[in-house]
Amino acid sequence: MHHSAITYFVAWSVSFYPQIILNYKRKSVEGLSIDFLVYNVYGFACYAIFNTAFFFSRRIADEYERRNDGHQNLVRFNDLFFSYHALFICLVMFAQSFYYKRAPTQRASLTARTYFYSTIAGLVLMPLFSTVYSTVYFLSFIKLGCSLIKYIPQAWMNYQRKSTVGWSIHNIILDFTGGTLSFAQLILDAVRSGNVAEALGNPVKFGLGLVSIAFDVLFLVQHYVLYTDRFDPSDVEAQLQYQGVQAGYGSTDNSDAGSE
Repeated sequence: MHHSAITYFVAWSVSFYPQIILNYKRKSVEGLSIDFLVYNVYGFACYAIFNTAFFFSRRIADEYERRNDGHQNLVRFNDLFFSYHALFICLVMFAQSFYYKRAPTQRASLTARTYFYSTIAGLVLMPLFSTVYSTVYFLSFIKLGCSLIKYIPQAWMNYQRKSTVGWSIHNIILDFTGGTLSFAQLILDAVRSGNVAEALGNPVKFGLGLVSIAFDVLFLVQHYVLYTDRFDPSDVEAQLQYQGVQAGYGSTDNSDAGSE
């Protein structure tokens, strides 16, 4: 595994934990889009199956080589391990949304439910008129679709609330690092193999890099430029500090005593 692959694997893998830790500390998932969680679980389930097929199935590998002038597919063991690790962590995060406090309006949207059921129907019907290879490839496009739209509900929620409280910025910083390095590794692998077009042979990995970077930049702007109020109603200490400042009492720990 190249050094860049190791770095992006670590960055992307670790990026899931800040949100889980934040949910645990707040004992709440308020501020976190349920659609984002649904798309994550569904998307990584499809990605794990896709990687498993391309990594272990000789039939799938041979078909790929036949369709791509003898070039091998670019799914590596780190991709396989990452997808299963990500799926497990996303399931934990999804479970938190049922256990911790959430607003009555926090539920999966009609759009998310429609995407899920329609693509599941496609997966069930596709083997009837297509090859196994095409069905497996369809999984990659479901994952790509999830990645294209999963951040939109969260960005919209941040916009409506004019706040990013409940949404971990550390998750975004690490995701930005992983997306950039993953994209760079894919291009380098393709250049070394002598076939730049081969980078498109793994549309999930290629698409994930671009989409991840674009949305991460948006979230960074929301957090550090547009919505800088960090008041968290789920944090008792923050409430006391906020109320003290609003009442004109200064800090709650008397740190400003004697400043007059």
